[in-house]
Amino acid sequence: MMLSKCNNGVIKKRNLLFHQLFHTAYVIDATKIYEMENIVEIASGNKDFTTLVAAVVAAGLAETLSGTGPFTVFAPTNEAFAKLPAGTVEELIKPENKEKLAAILTYHVVAGKALSSDLSDGQLIKTVNGQEVKVSVGDNVKVDGATVTAADLEASNGVIHVIDAVIMPK
Repeated sequence: MMLSKCNNGVIKKRNLLFHQLFHTAYVIDATKIYEMENIVEIASGNKDFTTLVAAVVAAGLAETLSGTGPFTVFAPTNEAFAKLPAGTVEELIKPENKEKLAAILTYHVVAGKALSSDLSDGQLIKTVNGQEVKVSVGDNVKVDGATVTAADLEASNGVIHVIDAVIMPK
């Protein structure tokens, strides 16, 4: 068993054998044990990600992003999707556009866990769709021009960085 302290002072307890068998992490506070949610569960429980969750489901990626990982997800908010031209999301969610939608969404996903402290200016990171995103670090962290508005939302299977725009594959 391994104990480690999180940034917010909560102690994480991982039973490595149990984690390897069931891909579950636990967070302990003084009175309760909480199961840490996976990326899809975190997004599904946040009203700012309803469009992202609908797109992930339509693209058939929910099971994958609920899996072992680890993954790093640059997650656009509902407001980010709203910045796309009118009708774009509705068109992409149609069954006949599943492959195109999956290509866009997997451009937001990196295999492995990359915390904000792991990112550097000018870094190119290969996404799950095979293309690279470019990281810019200055006053704000940006990924392909989208600003990271919240970083390091840890999940049992990776990490989420909230971004203010939908980034598009080249």
